Amino acid sequence: MSTRVRITGLAMLAGVVAALSPVAAAAQQQTAIVAGGCFWCVEADFEGVAGVGDVVAGYTGGTTENPTYNQVTRGGTGHYEAVMIPFDASVISYRQILDLFFRSVDPTDAGGQFCDRGESYRTAVFVATQEQSNDATAAKTAAQQELGQQIVTPIVQAGPFYKAEDYHQDYYKGDNLILTRGGPKRQAEAYDFYRSGCGRDARIAQVWGPDAPFLK
Repeated sequence: MSTRVRITGLAMLAGVVAALSPVAAAAQQQTAIVAGGCFWCVEADFEGVAGVGDVVAGYTGGTTENPTYNQVTRGGTGHYEAVMIPFDASVISYRQILDLFFRSVDPTDAGGQFCDRGESYRTAVFVATQEQSNDATAAKTAAQQELGQQIVTPIVQAGPFYKAEDYHQDYYKGDNLILTRGGPKRQAEAYDFYRSGCGRDARIAQVWGPDAPFLK
């Protein structure tokens, strides 16, 4: 009986999918690009959100083509550490993505984020269309009104996005052995050690209180 129910359910789902035109299905798949300090942390936050797919860590906003991590963090490329967030707009909207984003960073800090300082760790929202620009402006205005402080996160026209090196992808759940200031740790443990030591969640809690969505 359970097999029959499962097959019937799959058949119904197949019918729904088949009824969707390629254009309609593609319209539900959208992308947001944001910079929120360490891209490991932003990736870890958003990959737990319903409707969000595999988040990609990368670099954008600068002038150097195909930059490396060392080039970006050294400065001078103009690039931010950023993430590309693919999402299903039938589950979560672009505006909701940005509402979560603003409350997952310190948008009052123009010099970086938490312990990470410098141009590559600044916050930003990168928009590709006028609709995204309108939503980003509305999300920023709402966050600023709620916070009661000036938000310095710029809204920037999206340009080329360069995927970061493979070892940066899904860093927060890796199993490699990493040497940290706290001794050897598995990569996922090293990530937790870094995030806590950098003061990310402590500062976000201070800024946003109970409205912070991703506190650990």
